Amino acid sequence: MAEPIEIRLERARGLLVVSFDDGKVFELPLGYLRTHSPSAEVRGHGLSEPRLMTGKDGVGIEKIEPIGSYAIALHFDDGHKTGIYSWSFLYDLGLNQEANLARYAERLQQAGMAP
Repeated sequence: MAEPIEIRLERARGLLVVSFDDGKVFELPLGYLRTHSPSAEVRGHGLSEPRLMTGKDGVGIEKIEPIGSYAIALHFDDGHKTGIYSWSFLYDLGLNQEANLARYAERLQQAGMAP
C-alpha cells in the first residue's frame, strides 16, 4: 500500500495536496474531504452511501493531526473533527475523486438541490 511522503494544506486554493511514495499526487478539495469524511456522522453505520452533506464548499481546515503512522485527523472550521483519514482512505479518495464527485452531484440533483 502506498504511503504519503508529503501532505500539504493549500488554504488559498482550498486543497489538501497528498503526494504518495508510488508517485501519485492528489489535489483533494476541502469540501470533498468534508462531504466524504470517514466519520460516523457522514458514513453512518452500515449505510451503502455516505449521508448527503451540503453547504460544505467553503469549508476550511484549522488543524491536521497525525494519528500514529497510519492516518490523519482533519479539524474542519465548521466544528467537524471526528473522521480519521487513513492513508488507504486518502488514496482511495484521490483515485476515485472524479466518480465520487459525479455521484455526489447526482445525489444532490435527486434531492432537488443544485450541485
